[in-house]
Amino acid sequence: MSAPLARGALSAICLAGEHSSLEVVVQGAQVIDWTIPGTPPVLFLSPTSGFMPGKAIRGGVPLIFPWFGPKPGDSRALQHGFARVHDWTLQSASVDAHGNCVVAMTLTDDARTRVEWSHAFGARFVASAGRALRLVLEICNTGASPFTFEAALHTYLAVSDVRRIRVRGLENADYLDKVGGGVRRREGAAAIAFTGETDRVYLATTSECTVEDPDWRRRIIIAKSGSHSTVIWNPWLDKARAMADLGESAWTGMVCVETANAAEDARTLASGAVHVLETVIAVERD
Repeated sequence: MSAPLARGALSAICLAGEHSSLEVVVQGAQVIDWTIPGTPPVLFLSPTSGFMPGKAIRGGVPLIFPWFGPKPGDSRALQHGFARVHDWTLQSASVDAHGNCVVAMTLTDDARTRVEWSHAFGARFVASAGRALRLVLEICNTGASPFTFEAALHTYLAVSDVRRIRVRGLENADYLDKVGGGVRRREGAAAIAFTGETDRVYLATTSECTVEDPDWRRRIIIAKSGSHSTVIWNPWLDKARAMADLGESAWTGMVCVETANAAEDARTLASGAVHVLETVIAVERD
């Protein structure tokens, strides 16, 4: 099993496989790099993102659990839950017989999590990187009573310029417009274009999404399962300028297309039940 290496003040697992390489930070079990040789980066990582204990990392694929966005009824709680800022336990890290990089990590409730969320749970995350990147988050209710949770694979994708890309796959879907105060709207029949701050939770959708990037002459395809909601986010200039870990220029090189269980897609697990949230990211080049 690969030993963790230093990434700032944090530890990370770095693997090089036959088709691509993978880097996963132990804090949050967060994938921060998936590199396919000879191509631009697939995942965005902010050049000013800190790697400090207890602080969220701006980029890669943060794991969101057990709530999405602000915690209902508690404005002081961590945005997007605690899973992304706690250390996970490394179970395995290796290159398999097919040349894929595979990392598995787990997180269970403890005294720290129970202060923030009273439920007993077990989470397992597996990242498999080859010609595609497969991410699987399993949530198990290990307690005696049901609980309701939200989760997301908060994927930051690298793009040439967010103002020139298009996202297809969410045509005619309803969404909650967080920039507009959470009002419910309906997407049009055309692909999504970005002309300002965008923060939307698309509802009742299991569709595959495609990010079309003409300047980099590629398409990023995001397939999913265990999810009926997709989040699309870019902060745009004014909000990015106020983010110390993003700044006023890096925002043009990213877009978030997130496989989620958010808002109306929150899930309730009975005692002993398991929910599996999965996304597969692939790249097609012209």
